Amino acid sequence: MEGTGPVIEKGLRGGVARAFSLTEDVVYAGMGILLAFSAAALLVSGAIELWRATMEGAPLKAVIGLLDRTLLVLMLVELLYTVRVSFRQHALLPEPFLIVGLIAATRRILVVTAEFSVKGEAQPGRFREGMVEIGLLTVMVVALVGSLLMLRRREQAARPVVVES
Repeated sequence: MEGTGPVIEKGLRGGVARAFSLTEDVVYAGMGILLAFSAAALLVSGAIELWRATMEGAPLKAVIGLLDRTLLVLMLVELLYTVRVSFRQHALLPEPFLIVGLIAATRRILVVTAEFSVKGEAQPGRFREGMVEIGLLTVMVVALVGSLLMLRRREQAARPVVVES
C-alpha cells in the first residue's frame, strides 16, 4: 500500500511543521526529565521517611504517608510512560491517562480509608464526608475501568483477523 507514510511538506509550510514538531519534542523531553526527577526525589524521600518511621517504631501515620507517596511515585512513572509514548508516536493515547486516573482514585480511597483507621473517634460530619468521597471515588474507579475495557475491546475489534489455513 503506497502513500501510507507521513506527509512531507515542502516550503514554508514544511518548515513550520518541522519547527512545531521539534518544539513538541523539546517540550516532551523536558516534561520527561522533570517527571523522572520528581519520581526519583519522591522515592528517595520516601525511603528516608520509612527509615525514620522504622527507627521510631513505625507509627501508623508514617506508614500511611509512605503509602500515599509510593502511589504518587507510581502515578508519576505512569505519566512518564505517557510522555514517552507521546514522544515516540507524536500522538496522545487515552489509555495511559485512564490508568493514571485509576491510580489516583485508588490512591485517594486508600489514603482516606487509612486516615479513618488512624483517627479512631471521628466526628460524625467528617465521617459522612469521607464516606461520600469514597463512594464518589468508587464510582469513578468503575467508570475508568469500564472506559479501559471499552477502549481495549475497540482496539481488538479494529485489528485484522488472520485466518490460517
